Amino acid sequence: MSTDPDLRHHGDREVGAGLVDLAVNVRAGTPPEWLRTLLAATLPDLAAYPDGTRARATVAARHGRPAAEVLLTSGAAEAFVLLARTLTPRHAVVVHPQFTEPEATLRDAGHPVRRLLLRAGDGFRLDPAQVPDEADLVVVGNPTNPTSVLHPAADLAALARPGRVVVVDEAFADTVPGEAESLAGRRGIPGLVVLRSLTKTWGLAGLRIGYLLGAPELVASLAAAQPLWPVSTPALAAAEACSAPSALAEAEAAAATLAEDRAYLLARLAELPGIETHGRAAASFVLIRTPGAAALRERLREHGIAVRRGDTFPGLGPDWLRIAVRDKATVDSFCEVLATLL
Repeated sequence: MSTDPDLRHHGDREVGAGLVDLAVNVRAGTPPEWLRTLLAATLPDLAAYPDGTRARATVAARHGRPAAEVLLTSGAAEAFVLLARTLTPRHAVVVHPQFTEPEATLRDAGHPVRRLLLRAGDGFRLDPAQVPDEADLVVVGNPTNPTSVLHPAADLAALARPGRVVVVDEAFADTVPGEAESLAGRRGIPGLVVLRSLTKTWGLAGLRIGYLLGAPELVASLAAAQPLWPVSTPALAAAEACSAPSALAEAEAAAATLAEDRAYLLARLAELPGIETHGRAAASFVLIRTPGAAALRERLREHGIAVRRGDTFPGLGPDWLRIAVRDKATVDSFCEVLATLL
């Protein structure tokens, strides 16, 4: 029997009816009312085929890029599939622990994958020198799911070299105040590809909208591999609206609130026996280690709380859990149950 982690296990599989959701990293209380109204207003236009020209231009302007460097996708996850089907890496390296779809899609496309496992004792920080010279494709998250670690932009930029594609998954970049360490606006780094998602902050996981930023030649190749009209009219409207200055200001305010709530969650966890954290959390979730976490997760479910198991991430194991950051009242309720179970 294989002991390899289940790369296709995701947080939504932890959630069930009546459970408090601390497993999925989508911001609670979303989409906001103004966004729901905007999406509903697109329904009369569904008879027409979607046209992404305006949304693409808006996203490009948001990052100071030409439209030719933007590819709108059906969620950021589609970008991983397109990259795996379009690129022909001989030495692909995926930095773990991280979101497992990049490795899964590369393997599905027949590419061999080498895992670079970061260590808890090092705070799950990446040293660029750890990446082997022969790597022609490197995939890393920033901030990384599930560790919540934010790598310095300079360290990730240092991975670039001729003949190498560096894919930086920034699905949670807008959960960081000021989008610190983001490379989305950097155009002068050869081989750099940045992936972004609008599903986390805006609560659009069911709508499927994200985008890829990269060199025009690569973007054109990936676009040719997409099916016709891959992004729906409502999703295009969301991409445009969520890139507007007012939405960016709202996202920044949400990131500031999130940082306060995350600090509160970490402080409450520090009061409990047997709970360890490693590295400095920067995103909308925290990673903890505690003995018997697998059984603890089941007991939390019995008490109406869903958290994300950690053993499906390469480099972790059965003693790890990922917890989504929520408001202080929810954190208090969770920590009271957790204290009782511990």
